[in-house]
Amino acid sequence: RLGAARLSRAVLALALLSCSAGSATAPEEAAVSVAVPKDGGIGGLSAIHVYPGGERFLALSDRAYFVEGRLLRDEGRLTGVEIDGRRDLIDFDGSPLGRWKGDSEGLAVAPDGRIWTSFEGIARVRIEDRGDGLPERLPAVPGAERMQGNASLEALAIGPDGSLWTIPERSGRYDRPFPVFKFDGTAWSVAFDLPRRGAFLPTGADIGPDGRLYILERDFTGLGFRSRIRRIDLDGTGESTVFESATGTHGNLEGISVWRDGAGELRATMVADDNNRSFQRSEIVEIGLGD
Repeated sequence: RLGAARLSRAVLALALLSCSAGSATAPEEAAVSVAVPKDGGIGGLSAIHVYPGGERFLALSDRAYFVEGRLLRDEGRLTGVEIDGRRDLIDFDGSPLGRWKGDSEGLAVAPDGRIWTSFEGIARVRIEDRGDGLPERLPAVPGAERMQGNASLEALAIGPDGSLWTIPERSGRYDRPFPVFKFDGTAWSVAFDLPRRGAFLPTGADIGPDGRLYILERDFTGLGFRSRIRRIDLDGTGESTVFESATGTHGNLEGISVWRDGAGELRATMVADDNNRSFQRSEIVEIGLGD
């Protein structure tokens, strides 16, 4: 989620830029963008998971609720979004979580349907159903109490072995790398450090079917948003940039899901957080990543 002051200063600039921004670049194909309906107050979408087949998705709002829906396609190409419903995240007593405990930002879904979420207001990770319908908080990430407000556990992913991975939005200094934390089912540790590359900050992550970590990053220039996807092996090697958009091409992309379509191609589906503001875009953006 981006601070309100920075957004307010940029409203006019965004409007002007929307008419003149350069096109996004991507391997294999240009990005496809479709609007997310805002009916029923849907907004603030900060994470997304696309289920196998590419037709159904689960998204997470930073206002502590899930959104379920369908991705409409024509011969595989994304053409629209339909919302089926929403449901609140709940507290340990079964009541709605509420905003002051919310600020839910990261989402990870296991093949068996279990769901984990990460939060950046009070930095924490939890499983949404421990087996009795109620959530359970995982052990604290090292240094969570010192993480910056509105900039902590923004990205969450699940590995092929069931391990959880999370990355804070900020590292604390411009010359300090981002720690990539891994939870092995018992405790968190730093798996590796992700180098900072320019002004981009992590907003989402997923581990694709190829077993590599995809990190969605955002930069806000004052003239609009630009986004980047970096890909890296789970041992911290083999880093590459697989997507970067021009300023203003897309909205505030914060969530990413990497999956493989019926033709065997990897796809990255991203969701933009409109910060619950009418002048910002709530959209889903999809690109091809090749084999």
